[in-house]
Amino acid sequence: MTEAEFLALVRQNPVNAALLGRLPQLEAFAPQVMLVAGSLFGTVWNAQAGNAPTDHIRDYDLFYWDADLSYEAEDAVIRQAAELFADLNAPMELRNQARVHLWFNPKHGLNRPPLRSAREGIDQFLVECTCLGIDARGEVYAPYGAAGLLKLNARNHSPSLYAAKVASYRARWPWLSDTEQVSPSQGQSGGRGR
Repeated sequence: MTEAEFLALVRQNPVNAALLGRLPQLEAFAPQVMLVAGSLFGTVWNAQAGNAPTDHIRDYDLFYWDADLSYEAEDAVIRQAAELFADLNAPMELRNQARVHLWFNPKHGLNRPPLRSAREGIDQFLVECTCLGIDARGEVYAPYGAAGLLKLNARNHSPSLYAAKVASYRARWPWLSDTEQVSPSQGQSGGRGR
């Protein structure tokens, strides 16, 4: 899949399209802001499965990076984003990636190093083919490509968290595989996907 094809599929989801259209406004108070994760690959997987673009999308994740590590600064950005996107009526999560190392251990019992950019946050996703983001200029960041196998990311060696994440994906998109990526229509015939 080309970058242009990926972007076209992602924009079929009207919430993604609206978020991407407003990212430049959000970047004014959320440096390095990017739409990331499930709303991107989930929309693509929905298209491959013949589902509606918003099916199985649990939330819309936005990453940014700001050196201010205070909870108050992040909360102020979250409130500003909530105003900007209030009409979308979609669950969103906006997080400063500079703060991840402060809350990750208490939440998951695992240590994470401080991140130096929003892209480094994407680099830490559990599953390689889900390491995806689109920035305020519409540029795609996909260090492992926009499609592929469900494979543990070597930069985040957390097998138990990975297993739970893959089980969640397969519950929503049963045709996904960790041995070869097949589309839903190929799943019955055993054909190979890209």
